[in-house]
Amino acid sequence: MQASLRSVSTSVSRLFRGVFVALLIAGAATFLSDHYGAPAMLMALLLGIALNFLGEESQCAPGIAFASRIILRFGVALLGLRISWQMLAGLGASSVLWIMAAVATTIAVGLLGARLLGRDWRFGMLTGGSVAICGASAAMAISAILPRSEQSDTDLSFTVMAVTLLSTVAMVIYPIFTDAAGMSPADAGLFLGATIHDVAQVVGAGYTVSDETGDVATAVKLLRVACLAPVILLLGLAIGRSGQAAAPGARRPPLLPFFVLAFLLLTTLNSLVEVPPVLVQSAGELSKWMLLTAVAAVGMKTSLRRLAQVGGPAVILVIAETAYLGIGFFLITA
Repeated sequence: MQASLRSVSTSVSRLFRGVFVALLIAGAATFLSDHYGAPAMLMALLLGIALNFLGEESQCAPGIAFASRIILRFGVALLGLRISWQMLAGLGASSVLWIMAAVATTIAVGLLGARLLGRDWRFGMLTGGSVAICGASAAMAISAILPRSEQSDTDLSFTVMAVTLLSTVAMVIYPIFTDAAGMSPADAGLFLGATIHDVAQVVGAGYTVSDETGDVATAVKLLRVACLAPVILLLGLAIGRSGQAAAPGARRPPLLPFFVLAFLLLTTLNSLVEVPPVLVQSAGELSKWMLLTAVAAVGMKTSLRRLAQVGGPAVILVIAETAYLGIGFFLITA
């Protein structure tokens, strides 16, 4: 009995240590973001990679693995309270159709590009979905549902880093481009909201141009975020029906993972009733911390040597997906 209790105590202690280290990294990333304007997701990932040796250390490894999978899924589920189906009504039918078509075709470009470049379909889905929907958050959500492979953590780290860097560059360059192209405030908002990957960068770029542009850009971006629900639902159903498990010999995954169901239930709740703003804000803050903690843990599980092995084709694919989205909406708004 005592031996069993000691074993449980040791397991809990190791879980706590790994999660605590990931949470400390999330706090450091938040400090850098708040005081120096650095993207919090990128900082959490880079700091995690710098402490990669802890991911292989027995005292912290179980907690780091727990944070990179379980805490990630709870963080994704809470994103549902940021989204409501009413967001679709405020943008107009044509804009909604263009955005939904862009999300679907960008994912298709990712899948096709991955095949042409000799990469696994999972990598195409991961990069295409993150570019099409909402950057690092979408990458984390999609990664949580994809079947696992030896490259899963490395691919996720690369994708988070790539889309965050590209989104930050776009936040600076795209407002200048919309002004030079003579776009109206509404068209500029549509372009910025539809082409920049992360929500924070969309908000920053939009309100740099004007208040009207910022409002439109934010609404368009939130519509893209809302597309995360049907994408992960359809992906989860497809993976469940195919019988692909997360690891060799693992049990058949459920048709609809619990966190996907929770995400959809919270989105529906937010659509049907007026959720108190303080609850939405608290859930958003908790989700942010969970995702930051999870991405820090993913960083600690990623070695620079393996990250370098991702190679040039992966970089080409993410840039191609970003260019496809940008060129497509420039032609629409021109």
